[in-house]
Amino acid sequence: MEIRTLRYFLAVAREENMTRAAETLHVSQPTLSKQIQSLEEELGKRLFIRHSFRIELTEEGRLLRERAEDLVSMADKIAGEFTALDDVTGGDVYLGLAESYQIRYLARVIKEFKEICPGLRCHVTSGDTEQVTEKLDKGILDFAVLAETPDTGKYNFLRFPEADVWGLVVPQDSPLAAKEAVSAEDLAGLPLFCSEQSWRRDLPGWCGEKMDALRLEGSFRLSYNASLFVREGLGVLLTLDRLIDTSPENGLVFRPLTPRLEERLYLIWRKRQVFTPIAERLLAALREGLKPSSEEEQA
Repeated sequence: MEIRTLRYFLAVAREENMTRAAETLHVSQPTLSKQIQSLEEELGKRLFIRHSFRIELTEEGRLLRERAEDLVSMADKIAGEFTALDDVTGGDVYLGLAESYQIRYLARVIKEFKEICPGLRCHVTSGDTEQVTEKLDKGILDFAVLAETPDTGKYNFLRFPEADVWGLVVPQDSPLAAKEAVSAEDLAGLPLFCSEQSWRRDLPGWCGEKMDALRLEGSFRLSYNASLFVREGLGVLLTLDRLIDTSPENGLVFRPLTPRLEERLYLIWRKRQVFTPIAERLLAALREGLKPSSEEEQA
């Protein structure tokens, strides 16, 4: 199974049309069809269901798409790393980031670093802990930022300088907007939006036995999207401070939880990870820019 064939497969899966996929790949349709047929024969499974004007993935095809995306990303990253071995002033760095206003510290370090190494190219994906650590473990990412204590057996880390504060985003006319802080009792019976990860991990420890009285209306990976639901009156949002625009003209307010619930942010990378020269230099800049103490950085 060749990487080129997987690229062909992904193009067909994306376009859902053999002709359009052939055009994007700059190959003939017969050539592309033959490659897909050979791939199906090699795997012994049908990957596509053919309809009159489109094709769709089978269950086996969806599984292959998930695996192929990782394999192609890894192949591209390896090629980029070897290209960059002799270049200490440029190259690609891959980051997976949790949502936090503290990402500004990371952005600030990168901005200053690019003045020295203008050839740096950052490729950023966003996601929860499960998403970014999976890609980090596979070698698709160089660094990840987590909003939870990392596994020190697997990762080295730097801790960000501040703590994020948990709270509730509600419309300005909500009775909860008049409160200085919001308790678990205030949340009982309300339609709540929250990330699935935080609902399982953060809220039970804060609520204790009151967790049973809380109702998850829906889960969101991105707080911004959830805030649009809040503006339409569909529920209220449990999230971190300064992720959502709560200026007066936006119609939303943020109220912290009581007792106070905080979240620390960590930059992590795999133990014994071999970096490209540009990633190694960026890490040195991050060590200085995030200014961890000796207790906060684990080697």
